[in-house]
Amino acid sequence: MRCPRCKALDTKVIDSRIIEDGFAIRRRRECLSCGYRFTTYERVDIDFVIVKKDGRREAYSREKLLAGIRKACHKRPISEETIRKFVSSLELELIQKGEREIPSSYIGEKVMEALKKWDKVAYIRFASVYK
Repeated sequence: MRCPRCKALDTKVIDSRIIEDGFAIRRRRECLSCGYRFTTYERVDIDFVIVKKDGRREAYSREKLLAGIRKACHKRPISEETIRKFVSSLELELIQKGEREIPSSYIGEKVMEALKKWDKVAYIRFASVYK
């Protein structure tokens, strides 16, 4: 890891913590040359391909999934933390499934199941776009 202050390559890790349900690591580092301390974040690379209804293939995007759920939940009593935990648990489920290609319908159904439990209006908003 390169020091942001002096650009030296020699750094040591002082502290590591797992964040976001095991999908990211926060590390405190110290430069061995200048003594500067800084924080880095490392995220597990999720390497899925989403197969759309028309057969197109697209790389999985956590941000795209979060954006769709956020739109459905806009001005509804659903916290950002609830949404993020759901997406993290869905990603863990997809990793455990062990498949490289995931149908978009599978993800859509899982999101609709969760939204139906959380809030009927958010469910209808998502379903009207999804279906």
